[in-house]
Amino acid sequence: MAGSFDETMRFKLESQPTQTAHDILITVYNALLEKGYDPINQIVGYIISGDPTYITSHNNARYLIRRMERDELLEELVRFYVTNQ
Repeated sequence: MAGSFDETMRFKLESQPTQTAHDILITVYNALLEKGYDPINQIVGYIISGDPTYITSHNNARYLIRRMERDELLEELVRFYVTNQ
């Protein structure tokens, strides 16, 4: 038993499937729409202010959007806009 403290234990978290900014924005958009909010206004409010209360917690939308940095979300929006002209 005394020797077991000399070895390093390994810890491995199970990897979760990663969601892209696009996937997160679509999920958040749909959750806001389902709750009767104007999704565009709410998402813009969140990106500008950083206040997560602009996003509903319905369907885990608030948790999801906070998993990404706001600048990453904005980058995705600009990329989508300029490539889909």
